[in-house]
Amino acid sequence: MNVINRRNFLRMLGAGGIALASGNVVATPRKKNEKVCNIKPISGSWIEFRHSASEGNLWNEALTQFTADQWRRKIFEMHDFGLEYLVLMGVAMKGRPFYPSRLAPKIQMGCEDPLEEILSAADECGIKFFVSNDFWGDLDAFTMMVDKDVQKLRFAAMEEIAEKYSHHESFYGWYFPNEAMLQPYFVDACLDYVNACADMAQRLVPNCVNMIAPYYIKVARNDAHFVRQLEKMNIDIIAYQDGVGATHSKLEDISGYYEILYKAHAKASRARLWADLELFYFADGNGGNLLSADFDTRILKQMEAISPYVDKILCYQYLGLINKPETDIVAGPESTFKLYRDYTAWHDKYLEQHRNEL
Repeated sequence: MNVINRRNFLRMLGAGGIALASGNVVATPRKKNEKVCNIKPISGSWIEFRHSASEGNLWNEALTQFTADQWRRKIFEMHDFGLEYLVLMGVAMKGRPFYPSRLAPKIQMGCEDPLEEILSAADECGIKFFVSNDFWGDLDAFTMMVDKDVQKLRFAAMEEIAEKYSHHESFYGWYFPNEAMLQPYFVDACLDYVNACADMAQRLVPNCVNMIAPYYIKVARNDAHFVRQLEKMNIDIIAYQDGVGATHSKLEDISGYYEILYKAHAKASRARLWADLELFYFADGNGGNLLSADFDTRILKQMEAISPYVDKILCYQYLGLINKPETDIVAGPESTFKLYRDYTAWHDKYLEQHRNEL
C-alpha cells in the first residue's frame, strides 16, 4: 500500500480493537544507565505482494515476477535474518485479489497462489503470519469503513481466506490494514469497523491473535479518555508506527511518545504494545521511491529509543529495503545489501550477549 496513504489513510478516522483475556503484557522500561545490549532486535516485518507505483518502483516488478520457489526461499531468507513474525499488508489491491478467489479476478503474478506459498514456507521455518483482510475497494477511507457493501465483500473474503488458508500452522492471526491516525484519539466509526473485523476473525479462526498499526503518535495522550478507548478495543496487539520514515516524528522525540503510550496501555491492561519501526526514507524528501535508511546513524537509534516501552519491534519493511547480499532473489536496489550486513553484524553481537537468555 502507498506509504503516504498508509500514514495518512484515515485523516478523519481512528482504529482500535479487545485484547487477550489474560490482560496486557507490557515491557518494563529500561533505566537510562543500562547498557544498550538491552536494545530489542527486530522481531518481524510487514510484507507485500505489490506496493504503490509511486513508492515501490524499485521492487514492484521483481515481486510481480517472483515464482513459487522464489517466494518460498524469500520467506526462509527473512527467517534467517531473525524474523519471527510477518504481517501481510494486503490480500488484494483495488478490489482484485493476489490469490485465486471466487470474489474477483486475480492479479496476474509469476506465482499462481503467492499466499499459499508464503504460508507453506512459514509453516516449514516457524514464522507466524498476521494475514490481512483487505484491500477490497478502491474507495476513500471513510467509505471503506462504513459502507455496508464493502463490509460484506471484506467479510466474504475473510470467510474464503479462512477456508483456504487457516489450516496452516503459520496462520497466527489477522491484520486489519486500514490504519488509524491518532488525532489524538481513535474515532468511533473506526472503532466499530475494527471491532466488527475482530468479531468475524474470532468466529472464523478461534484463538487467533489480531493486530492494528495506528500512526501519528506525536499527539498521543495518556489520559482517561484514551485509556477508556484502549479498554474497549477488541484487539490483541497495537503496533504503533514510529513515524520517523514518514517524517511525522523526529528521531529524538519518539522515546517520549512511546513512553506516553506505554503508560496508557499499562493502565488499560488490554492490548499489548508493539512498535512498527520505519526503515525507509523518501527519495524526494516527502515522497517518491522508498530507500533504506542507514542502520548505525538512524535505525539503531530508533530501536534504542523504542525498546524500553514495547514488547516487540516490527519493521516496515524487509521486502524492498533489505536483501541478503548473496541472494539471487533481489527486490530493491543494491543499497539494501548494506542494511542487511549492518543489521546482522549488530544482531550477531546481540545474540552473543544474550546467549544464556535465549
